[in-house]
Amino acid sequence: MTPPALIAVLGPTGSGKSDFAEALADRTGALLLNADAFQVYRGLDIGTNKPRDRARYELLDLVDPQEPFGVVPWVQAALPLLAQAYAEGRSVILVGGTGFYVRALMDEFADLRGAPDPELRAHFMAREEAEGLAALVAELEATAPEIAAQTDLKNPVRVRRALERLQAVPADPIQLPPFARHKLALLPEPEWLNERLVARTAQLLAQGWLEEVEALLASGVTSEDPGMRAIGYRNIVDHLQGEISLTELVDQINLATRQYAKRQRTWLRTEKGLVSYQRERAQWNPLAWGRDWEESFLKESR
Repeated sequence: MTPPALIAVLGPTGSGKSDFAEALADRTGALLLNADAFQVYRGLDIGTNKPRDRARYELLDLVDPQEPFGVVPWVQAALPLLAQAYAEGRSVILVGGTGFYVRALMDEFADLRGAPDPELRAHFMAREEAEGLAALVAELEATAPEIAAQTDLKNPVRVRRALERLQAVPADPIQLPPFARHKLALLPEPEWLNERLVARTAQLLAQGWLEEVEALLASGVTSEDPGMRAIGYRNIVDHLQGEISLTELVDQINLATRQYAKRQRTWLRTEKGLVSYQRERAQWNPLAWGRDWEESFLKESR
């Protein structure tokens, strides 16, 4: 592509983003960057449905499950790769379901802040216990009324997070190379997608998801570690500890995955400049669309 393009391939989990992106990369020689918040964790392979050919992707397996990770370190890791690709005249494809990561990068968010200091988080939790939520709400309203107006002031976690964010260190400004930018969304029918997700859960369990979690626990990872917030992992810990049956485990994973897909679809409705592609199940073919992007995707999308 001339000039090089920065292409985000978005869509709910299970929609075929990787198939589309890999086919497009085969055709164009584009660099593939992972934009999934949990595929950055080492050892979380089966449950996060990492790509079959991981060598093709950058930004996979960056940190251990015990380490906190978020949008700021992801953007910081992506920027030098983007600069190098643009200098080489190479397009880049962002692949993953974490819409906030993609939006922050492509829209060059100006107010990203690093993760809060654990001591700061402990400070606000202690203040809430000693002084009550009303004291924290009053501080937020006094120091940042515009943020307070957008915060659920009855939710202690959201109030604390808002206060933490005000004191977090601002990240460096994002300055992207002058790529041609495209945001594409694959949007299968919700009912059919749910059927696909149920089948995928069964497939991931058959591939050894339970054994993967057992290995993580044996290595010292706990259910409270940041990486274990990925869908299904804490449920599997509950199952391994005898708290829920296998049937209950499958039901819980399917419900959480379905709810996550719904939240992703809702998020995409607010995405600016998005080109969405919707077809019935019989016409759903991300591999073919990726091989012939301009003709099959841009001209026929709506």
